[in-house]
Amino acid sequence: IFCQIPYRLFCLLMAAVGIQAQQTPSINDLHAECLGNVIRLSVAPLFEEVATVFNDTHIINLTPGLATQCGFSFKFDPMGNAMFFASLQNCFSQNMDDKMFSLVMQFRLPGNHMTEDPVYRVGKTCSYTPWTSREILCDRNYMEVSVRRTLPDIQTVPEQPTGGPKAASGYKMTAVVFSPSKKVMNVDEVQRKGYAIANTPTRLVLRSPHNAEETYLQNVAGVPMRVLSTSTFFEQKWLVTRVDATAVCPTPEAVVFTPEVITWYMPKHIDPLFSSDAFTMLEVYMGIDAKRLDTEEMAARNYSVLVTEAHIIVEIPVGAVGGYFKSHIQDDQYFVTYTIEPMLELLWIEEVAHEDTSYKVLFPITTPPMARPPQVRNYTVPEQAVFVLELGTFNLDVELLNITFPTMVLTVAECNARGFNVQEQRSPDNTLKTFRMEVPFSDPVVRRAEQGVTTFTLQLIYGLVVFPEYAPFSHSAVVDAVLLDIVPPSVTGNCDQENFHITVDYRNQDPFFVVLVGKRLLNHELAQQYLTEGDADFTITLPFSSPDAVFESVHSSSVRSRLDVALLNPYNNMTIKYFSLACSFLKTLTECFSNGTMTALAVKVESAPGLNPGQLTLSDPACGPTYSDDRFAYFHFTVNSCGTTRKFINNVMLYENEISLPDELEVKLNATVSSEEEYQLKVSCYYVANTTRTLAFLTRPRDHEPFVETGTGRLMVRMRLAQDASYNTFHQEEDYPVVRYLRQPLHFEVELTTSSDPKVALVLDHCWATLNEDRDSRPRWNLIINGCENPGDPYRVVFHPVVADARVHFPPHVKRFEVYMFSFAEDAGEPSGQVFVHCDVVICDASSPSGGPCSGQCVNQDNPKRGWSCFMLFRPWQTITELITC
Repeated sequence: IFCQIPYRLFCLLMAAVGIQAQQTPSINDLHAECLGNVIRLSVAPLFEEVATVFNDTHIINLTPGLATQCGFSFKFDPMGNAMFFASLQNCFSQNMDDKMFSLVMQFRLPGNHMTEDPVYRVGKTCSYTPWTSREILCDRNYMEVSVRRTLPDIQTVPEQPTGGPKAASGYKMTAVVFSPSKKVMNVDEVQRKGYAIANTPTRLVLRSPHNAEETYLQNVAGVPMRVLSTSTFFEQKWLVTRVDATAVCPTPEAVVFTPEVITWYMPKHIDPLFSSDAFTMLEVYMGIDAKRLDTEEMAARNYSVLVTEAHIIVEIPVGAVGGYFKSHIQDDQYFVTYTIEPMLELLWIEEVAHEDTSYKVLFPITTPPMARPPQVRNYTVPEQAVFVLELGTFNLDVELLNITFPTMVLTVAECNARGFNVQEQRSPDNTLKTFRMEVPFSDPVVRRAEQGVTTFTLQLIYGLVVFPEYAPFSHSAVVDAVLLDIVPPSVTGNCDQENFHITVDYRNQDPFFVVLVGKRLLNHELAQQYLTEGDADFTITLPFSSPDAVFESVHSSSVRSRLDVALLNPYNNMTIKYFSLACSFLKTLTECFSNGTMTALAVKVESAPGLNPGQLTLSDPACGPTYSDDRFAYFHFTVNSCGTTRKFINNVMLYENEISLPDELEVKLNATVSSEEEYQLKVSCYYVANTTRTLAFLTRPRDHEPFVETGTGRLMVRMRLAQDASYNTFHQEEDYPVVRYLRQPLHFEVELTTSSDPKVALVLDHCWATLNEDRDSRPRWNLIINGCENPGDPYRVVFHPVVADARVHFPPHVKRFEVYMFSFAEDAGEPSGQVFVHCDVVICDASSPSGGPCSGQCVNQDNPKRGWSCFMLFRPWQTITELITC
């Protein structure tokens, strides 16, 4: 069974937990929240039908009356968004010891007639502890009171909207007495009258519609309040006891309206709920749509709550965040109301009875209808020849359907097809809208009258409708535009040797146009550069070579350039006036110099729009421009290069060349443009073959002969003995003495250590061995002579190449060589125990070797001037000791 409520929404509630949904809803479309003793469910407009299930098989029709009786309410905004509110103690929640409450709602989205409607379910389980002695909930359609009961063994009577309670042992609920009428009803009669009554494991719950027969109005501190007062009787054999329960809720008369502010008065001491005057207010909270707001949120929305001796006063600005506007039509007039649902949540304790009460009010407030007559704003500028109208302002639930003109009625789509450009425009906060329309003066729906001035009249009636009620209304308007008879401006121009001069005379009218110079609009920056203003005219002065002009043709001694100027309507870009001026400017494009060089300037012309001047060359394709941009190419070359030809004519030598595209680029250019123009520019120079020139010059003796100043500096060189041929590890000072046998290899490395100049190179000039530290001592054995190995050595030095790695950053700074161990024989019987090795090195400029040792390792055989010297001491069979001096 389904029940239809506004916007084709049906409500389905299910009193079972853990039931699997037929389809999983989107979390963005269904959202449930626990808000104290209320469950709130937000539903997007996507869902149109919902159903209520009491258990897996029992579907209950949730009529508005049943929703009130069972503790449900719902609301909708103009956009179709819905909110459902359910008391935790509603008829269909699964109650677990008054601590946990579970509720499942099922929604149905209508499908088509060929498929079954998809069903969506959303469930929520809420905990709510501890309960106060009394809980009062005032919702938009019902009032509910829940009181703690202390009677032992009372029969638990759940709410049964489809039948009464069943008999059970223990105390049994037998009757309810309403005050002040003293009317007595049994439980079945109470439920048939639209009330709901139930006892849960620890509490008695009573619920009533606001305007039920046994409720009454009472003025509390000047505020009309609706009161429900009951006594419920329980019997067990010879015993009878009662539980009193009273609910008091505010009425709409508690609100005062002004056009700017909503003021809600709530009594601080709600007399029917107190047994004495002594009480303490513990908490006061305000919220919106059943959800509390903190002080920062309230301040941001300009809400205020004031607690006085007699009242709690809530003030909300009309139009504040949290509410919404709704459109209404009365007698074809447009009105709006503003709706918001504030919440007050109070907690107090009575000092005599020591009983605490939680009091929550969900109080929807709607302002009286406020007139908002639509206005037609006329943004028409007559010179634009278009009516520009804007109708507004409306809420988002208003739509424009059609527009009635004197001769026809057009829908919005038909208006746009006719070129009226009807558009909906929304405010920045997306809460209001207007309708904008543009109607050209030339359209037949516009009337035209001429009597010295031209008057254009547009008469129309807007046809609008308010959704979802489909409430129609209209708004009529008549707008006029007066246009003075306008004399079009005149444009004239002339040229001098360098510039175009264009004069625009707009007579006695204000200039209502923009100027297009070439392909650019004359903006403020260009106007400062080119424009000179007069009383009723202005002049544009533009160089012939400006990018805004185009070159039509190029000759040896002149360039023909053209400037196009257009006056445009700034609103529709229609051309009001067009003017073109072309002139020839005497310019030398080729220059000849007496030293035999030529220069030539090639210009991009209009007939070759795809030309890239940077790709032009002379007769020799290898000779490109010295400089080029998107309009020019400049060449500089000698007369005996780049394919230049020479002819002798009498006493004159004629040099000629040609600027063009290489053949392969010429083919591509012709393939991309419609014309087959080839770019060719001939350049030439002539010189008199026999002539005499007089040249004067003056010499002046020097005061000083030039000289080079000597600089000083310091470089450091070191020589080390590697442990093996990898040159990765070297003997340290603590390694010495090191034992070596005869003819064992010794791997030496000489390195320039303090320079990072890549242009410097180290060269081994001489290396030799002695018996002591004195480099000039005897005997001596040469290892390297003039950069090369000693040809007389039976075991010659081996040079090892050096490559860059993580340690060696500049290979020219390092030299490596290998020597086989030997010894000096002091006599024929026994070799000496130590050997010293010395080296002379030369530091060279690697970028410009000057001969001698700097010609490279093992190249020069001359005796160079000695540079740095290094030596090492080592002992055959015993030790090698490193002593280096440079």
